[in-house]
Amino acid sequence: MKATEARLLDLAIEGETAHWISATYITDDTGAISSRTDARIIAETVASAKEATRLGPALSEGDLGRKARLLRNSLALIAPADPAEARELTETVTAMQRAFATGRYRPVDADRPLDLEEISRRLAASRAPAEMADLWTGWHAVARPMRPQFARYVELANRGAREVGFPDTGAMWRSKYDMPPDAFVDDVERVWQQVKPFYTALHAYVRRKLRAQYGADLVPADGPVPAHLLGNMWAQSWEYVYPIVAPAGSERGFDLTEILRRRGTTPTDMVRFAERFFVSLGFDPLPSTFWERSLFARPRDREVVCHASAWDLDYDQDVRIKMCVDITEEDFHVIHHELGHNYYQLAYRRQPFLYRDSANDGFHEAVGDTIGLSVTPEYLVRVGLLDRAPDSARDIGLLLQAALAKVAFLPFGYLIDRWRWDVFGGAVGPDRYNASWWDLRRRYQGIEPPVPRTEDDFDAGAKYHVASNVPYMRYFLAHVLQFQFHRALARVADGKGPLHRYSIFGSKEAGARLIGMLSMGMSRPWPEALYALTGERRLDASALLDYFAPLIDFLEKENRDAPVGW
Repeated sequence: MKATEARLLDLAIEGETAHWISATYITDDTGAISSRTDARIIAETVASAKEATRLGPALSEGDLGRKARLLRNSLALIAPADPAEARELTETVTAMQRAFATGRYRPVDADRPLDLEEISRRLAASRAPAEMADLWTGWHAVARPMRPQFARYVELANRGAREVGFPDTGAMWRSKYDMPPDAFVDDVERVWQQVKPFYTALHAYVRRKLRAQYGADLVPADGPVPAHLLGNMWAQSWEYVYPIVAPAGSERGFDLTEILRRRGTTPTDMVRFAERFFVSLGFDPLPSTFWERSLFARPRDREVVCHASAWDLDYDQDVRIKMCVDITEEDFHVIHHELGHNYYQLAYRRQPFLYRDSANDGFHEAVGDTIGLSVTPEYLVRVGLLDRAPDSARDIGLLLQAALAKVAFLPFGYLIDRWRWDVFGGAVGPDRYNASWWDLRRRYQGIEPPVPRTEDDFDAGAKYHVASNVPYMRYFLAHVLQFQFHRALARVADGKGPLHRYSIFGSKEAGARLIGMLSMGMSRPWPEALYALTGERRLDASALLDYFAPLIDFLEKENRDAPVGW
């Protein structure tokens, strides 16, 4: 096992380097190098997993047993043993990633084709339904050519998963959560049912406001909401419609984007704010190499993947972020999120290689978002971005903004992998990719496409994580875990007042509790890591409901005489 971990560490470092270069210098050559490196990593990991499995009962328990199981579950993609098929699979995924990263659409009023970042900004700012529908349709057309590639990817990925003993790739993804795959499905559904009444109430409130804005011909009184009207390309977050749905008199009293821009804030300044938060909790400052090697802005001389991400290139201290930072409130939060990944990576770097990861992938996503929950008006005052915090009478507006980002996300965070589980499991074939995608989106999100869709379309592929073979359940888990973490850390810090106004900034007690959990890495089952931080052993949405309690009461009153559901 020690020899295996040493080999895999060397390959992982090589792979991260290749991925970094292919993401920051997009060419056919860098993509080919990344694909070949992936193929070698997959082959070595699969061979090691098969070898560990053959050792039998001796590795069923204890530390070696856990490492053997983690080996088997460590990949989101397992290539078939046949070298030609393995190469085809990695090349197919690389081709889909490249198609997504280089996708462009030219609206009629644009002087050039626009990338997703530019299209998304236009969509968020627009209040013209025809323009929004055009932007939505234009971007989703980028995914159409991926459809046959995706079908072949599913076929080859499932073949690889079966070779290491899984029924399909979806079952393999679900097996990494320290419980049987079917039990994990049941657990996620249980948590969704906790949140569903709140989401349904939020949906009803937003639908009514959008109907008043855009008219009864476009927005039904009791049906799904057209996806393009919600300000986000996938309707996964709705914060851009806040000016339309804000309750009267609930303006929060400040515009963080305007404040940051007025101060002349640079991308590096944005990252420094986030670093300062972690340092206030007792973490060390980021290594000097972080500042030398990260990418904060889109280069003028080449294509890059601008999707924000955190990197650990040597599984030690060479941590970085890659994102094209915009001086906005949204990116202010995103940077706190990405540094959460980096500080987690630094915390568990002394663990054996197979334990250098989060307790489960949802934990990794939740840490930075937990810090984000502490980016309160009171925190902004403490770091000099606000003169004084707005009165608590405006809290409904603050909570509604947060819910439009975090609660509106939950059904999308659930259904994107529900769809892929069905695809991998064979319940949905290529002839129903798009129909099943929209069936789930209507069922869970209560939204519908702005224009008719057919099986010539491949709308799931318009999402980065589908095109790039990135499991998505981590984000659903994170959107629940962050509230569990925040409630627990606020209690440790002896927080007073409403949960939604409390910031752990500056609390060394909360920081010590957080560092203790992060340093465990993946060395113990995730319920034990959760217990170390929160005193709880299972995923639970009650902390989320506690956080939003005043808004839940408000929505109940607002929806009293209105249709709820779809």
